[in-house]
Amino acid sequence: MSDTTIIEDAIIADAGARRYLHFGSIIGGALAGAAVGTVLNGFGLAIGLAVSSTSPTWRDTSMALVLLTGLFLLFTSVVSSGLAGYIAARAAPPEAMEATDEGEFRDGANGLVAWALAFLVAALLAYGATLLGTHVTTTPATTAPNTSAGENLLAFDLDRLFRSDTQPEANIAYDRAQAARILLTANGHTGMAAPDHDYLTRLVARRTGLSAADAGRRVDDVVASAKDNIARARRSAVILAFMAAAAALIGAAVAWSAAVAGGRHREGLGTSHLWKWDRRVGAAPLG
Repeated sequence: MSDTTIIEDAIIADAGARRYLHFGSIIGGALAGAAVGTVLNGFGLAIGLAVSSTSPTWRDTSMALVLLTGLFLLFTSVVSSGLAGYIAARAAPPEAMEATDEGEFRDGANGLVAWALAFLVAALLAYGATLLGTHVTTTPATTAPNTSAGENLLAFDLDRLFRSDTQPEANIAYDRAQAARILLTANGHTGMAAPDHDYLTRLVARRTGLSAADAGRRVDDVVASAKDNIARARRSAVILAFMAAAAALIGAAVAWSAAVAGGRHREGLGTSHLWKWDRRVGAAPLG
């Protein structure tokens, strides 16, 4: 066997023994990042900057508040992703005492996987919270057909539509659901169809006791208001969805960079004030 073959076999064996991913440190970093992200989102929820707390119906949400919510989401992603990536690399066992492109790639890969795992954990927590909220507020099966998905968005418009000083009939839920579904068509390309407009006018007149002319004017006013609210909700959703995607991508880049920095600090090749401070405290004489 030639010397070249022996050297090649040694390189292959060394590469096989060298692990690219250290799942212990990855899981630790991911859990830490997800926990910090959850805490920050809790603060955002308390002050009205979390995505779920901006406005229940998006009615009172200004574009400035939507953008501020997106910036807070970006801040949360940067902090939690950076922490996840740094811990994933900093806690990994040292494999080389020199800075190499391969070593930086391994550290960056650990940070990126920790970011992905933290993202999945946060998504599962959010999904679980959504399911819990849905379970708590779910309408019983016997009344489910009387509701519409548009009622949350158009609740105030529906209240205005059926506002009356007379005693309403026992069950108005189905009429409200019908009206919500009709109002949602007003924001389409073709707008509300004339038969739907006429039917809604008759429905309002029957429910409120208004004359046909007054009911028609009320329907026109509410349709205009509903169109504005639906358009505002659509713009807000587009902006927040874009900001969420941008925050996720920036978080991935931050996790990679933080992991590379964590690897250098692990090998003692970079400056880490926190860890050097710990070592100075540990080495300080007692007494």
